[in-house]
Amino acid sequence: MKNSLNKYFGYMDSPIGTLKISASEKGITTIDFVESINEENNENPVIRKAKDELELYFIGKLINFKVKLDLSGTEFQMRVWNELMKIKYGKTITYGEISENLGYGKKASRAVGLANNKNKIPIIIPCHRVIGINKKLVGYAGGIDKKRYLLQIEQNVLN
Repeated sequence: MKNSLNKYFGYMDSPIGTLKISASEKGITTIDFVESINEENNENPVIRKAKDELELYFIGKLINFKVKLDLSGTEFQMRVWNELMKIKYGKTITYGEISENLGYGKKASRAVGLANNKNKIPIIIPCHRVIGINKKLVGYAGGIDKKRYLLQIEQNVLN
């Protein structure tokens, strides 16, 4: 499925660094970790809603995102990303468990990991909740420190 063109974007300072949020008319298309802001915001209502929801998430006041998404990926990636969105707030799951949930047994664990790595909308599609088979934190586009921070936010809210 192809997403619409990234016509809009906005930057947001967050506890894990600067985020660049891009969107089409339909929904959020990407969230990128960036080093600096190099252009003026060109926001639409979808980006403003995403920023509002992310701000609430970072202070522990939002558990479920409602902002619309405009996803683009292969059929398999879309299945994996939809499965990621089912992971409960504050919980973690392994690549193998996702593979099993999708009906592949554990044989597609590596493919699930690759699809997880292609997730263009981190935080909202909670790929940070996926851990290695040994229950250790592995791989995250923004770095393990950011993954740990996001999981800690969720644990603090639940405790």
